[in-house]
Amino acid sequence: MKFIFPQNYNFKNKFLGIIDYSTLLLNIIWDLFIFALVNLFFKNTTIIIFIFIIFSLPIFLFSIVGFNHENIIYILFYLIKYFKSIKLYFYCKNSPIF
Repeated sequence: MKFIFPQNYNFKNKFLGIIDYSTLLLNIIWDLFIFALVNLFFKNTTIIIFIFIIFSLPIFLFSIVGFNHENIIYILFYLIKYFKSIKLYFYCKNSPIF
């Protein structure tokens, strides 16, 4: 069987065909940070698990679903770039209202 792929088709390596490796690395770093921070403040295991799930699961789900399967690192880069150079433009028309 021969498969014909267009030349501009972008092959992306994904872990288990679901998540990019760079996004997976970002999720692991975020989860380790949350786990260390929660273990620092709490000693009860159920509270640790509950808080860990609350802070790590939304980021993980967002990185899988995302915006049209866009890499979450690119999305964070675009958001940071936008917040660094935010500009508001107000236009005022001097025309009578009918």
